[in-house]
Amino acid sequence: MTTAPRSAARRRALIAAALIGATALPFAAPAFAQAGAYPSRPVRLVVGFPAGSGPDIVARLLAQKLSEGWGNLGVVVDNKPGAGGLIAAAEVARAQPDGYTLLLGETGQLAIAPSSYGKLPYDPKKDFVPVSQVATSNFMLVVNPAKVPARNMQQFVAWSREQKGLFMGTFGAGTPGHFGAYLFGDATGLKPEPVHYKTTGDALGGLFSGDVAAAFASVGLSAANVKAGKLLALASSGEARSASLPDVPTLREQGYPQLAFNAWFGVVAPARTPPEVVAQLETALRKAVQSPDGKARLEEAGFGVTGTSAQDFAQVIAADTVRWGKVVAATGFKAD
Repeated sequence: MTTAPRSAARRRALIAAALIGATALPFAAPAFAQAGAYPSRPVRLVVGFPAGSGPDIVARLLAQKLSEGWGNLGVVVDNKPGAGGLIAAAEVARAQPDGYTLLLGETGQLAIAPSSYGKLPYDPKKDFVPVSQVATSNFMLVVNPAKVPARNMQQFVAWSREQKGLFMGTFGAGTPGHFGAYLFGDATGLKPEPVHYKTTGDALGGLFSGDVAAAFASVGLSAANVKAGKLLALASSGEARSASLPDVPTLREQGYPQLAFNAWFGVVAPARTPPEVVAQLETALRKAVQSPDGKARLEEAGFGVTGTSAQDFAQVIAADTVRWGKVVAATGFKAD
């Protein structure tokens, strides 16, 4: 008489056990990754800028080197351009913190945006965990030699004072090149008027047409045009001369000791990503950019190679947030 009830109870117990197991599955992936199985599927590396841009070049090199190190498992570069990289950053901030969605972040998204935007769709400090800064990029102050007669900084400043206005192209509002123009104005006593372009191609077009007199362009973007004679580099924004354009003196060398700035690129993951996964990513990224092939390719493209620890990258972001915050405040700029 008791067989049926006992069988029913047994079935209910088995179903309950199965349900518990099923509900536990979503939480098993991070634990599995912590056990050393990460990565077990392709990783998505989100970039907030279009194909062919500086961040995209860095991301694609990382994707290749990481994929090779992970047995060609696959790293997919996902370009999500728009709003100066904010759209991409917001998407990654909301992603599952399992190490399979990462952001190739840069100075503007992580250090400048908190000061230049009244309200961000993400919090750089709370929504991300730094993994590694992988590269830096200095800027060249470039002019079109067919439109601007100056051949050095002294001549350029003198020529600019004679003009009705100094229009300087930027590769987007809120970028290092944008605020670099303000820093340049403070150092020289000039009052440049930033002209924001949506794409790098548009900005270069503005230089070639003479719509703008100058721009701070990354070494990677400007080097080929400088070597071809289409643009003239008057100065480098770096602490030292660029290996790609070693004949171009720094701004400091030319009498502007306070003028030294650059941009950086680094990988961040969504907050609450397991520390073990972050540690594995850090090791893989540092190996990728510091390998002979990875380093040579980045330097050839005009980038400085770093490959920092997660802790050091966090310190860079914090320090630059303060530094650029002061610059933004001095300009009174607000993007929204």
